[in-house]
Amino acid sequence: MRYMLFCCSNEAHWNALPEEERDAIMREYGEWIEARRADGTYLRGGKLHDTPAARSIRLAEGGTIVRDGPFAETKEQIGGFHILECESEDQALALAEMIPTLRAGAVVEVRPMRWEH
Repeated sequence: MRYMLFCCSNEAHWNALPEEERDAIMREYGEWIEARRADGTYLRGGKLHDTPAARSIRLAEGGTIVRDGPFAETKEQIGGFHILECESEDQALALAEMIPTLRAGAVVEVRPMRWEH
């Protein structure tokens, strides 16, 4: 089954970490991705720009409204995602637990996917 992992963190907290610490975590992140590619579970993923680059679109007031920023005010923002092919939810959770940004306060939401185009 396919699982999507949403990697969420507090951008202000992340950006306040020393650059050396962020660089070390991101190197480990690259190693995590390569290990998932090697074991055949990694399908795709991506890192998002910070929330100031986001735009939200909704239908309201008889038309389309485009607003700056994410659709909701939250303490944690989605910073990236991964799609994994796992044999079970337990495997998906175990792989998510290895994501290095958890040490920096990130939260990883793991959801099974219903379908994919």
